[in-house]
Amino acid sequence: MNKLELQKTANEIRKGIVTAVHSAKAGHPGGSLSATEIFTYLYFEEMNIDPKDPKKADRDRFVLSKGHTAPGLYSTLAHRGYFPVEDLTTLRKLGSYLQGHPCMQHIPGVDMSSGSLGQGISAAVGMALSAKMSGDSYRTYTLLGDGEIQEGQVWEAAMFAGARKLDNLVVIVDNNGLQIDGPIDEVNSPYPIDKKFEAFNFHVINVADGNDFDQLKAAFDEAKATKGMPTAIIAKTLKGKGVSFMEGQVGWHGKAPNDEEYAIAMADLEKVGEALCQK
Repeated sequence: MNKLELQKTANEIRKGIVTAVHSAKAGHPGGSLSATEIFTYLYFEEMNIDPKDPKKADRDRFVLSKGHTAPGLYSTLAHRGYFPVEDLTTLRKLGSYLQGHPCMQHIPGVDMSSGSLGQGISAAVGMALSAKMSGDSYRTYTLLGDGEIQEGQVWEAAMFAGARKLDNLVVIVDNNGLQIDGPIDEVNSPYPIDKKFEAFNFHVINVADGNDFDQLKAAFDEAKATKGMPTAIIAKTLKGKGVSFMEGQVGWHGKAPNDEEYAIAMADLEKVGEALCQK
């Protein structure tokens, strides 16, 4: 995909996120929207995957460590062809396979159930280690929240990954600066994030704008070229990106838009889509 196609796809994924959360009357739009370009780049450009064969042995693995941003992952999987886009409106509804957090038993394309913060990176490290021990070529990617990295288990996993030189592992931190209780540096500052990962023997790439596809491409290309150590990509993003009244607002961490707000959000995204079509 070229950059314009990726931008158009990301905009459609954002519509799916907002639609799913509105339909559920619950969920986490802020961090799903901040990570949309990361989801899009991984699933439409970076990873070796096949929606027609979700369990193929040599597929690249993805673990959504910040599992509450499931609407972002679900919308991406749907638009990539793992299941119908229409099913996004069943999010969190009784009997739906699209639960509030990803469930590997029921959702095509989900490699690991997640949601208890801090645990996803441990599972990803295990997958990367397994590939090394088996001589398999697949790579493992995991997306963490910047609030999530206040969890101690994250650093136990990082220590192990660095010690074992797991260069088939890419840890991405969605650094949108906000968590449920407020700015991360006021709640329990994890800064400097890059220096911490460096201390655990990671190759670290700082991405100034994690909502920019050119910068993401450069980062993932550099990660792929890195040998002998795992990579951490620290991506500065905007929480609630793409929806005017959600951008940079901590209150939209875990709240659904009402009907009026939903209409405004979709109009915002329609405008973005129209502008992209003019390019």
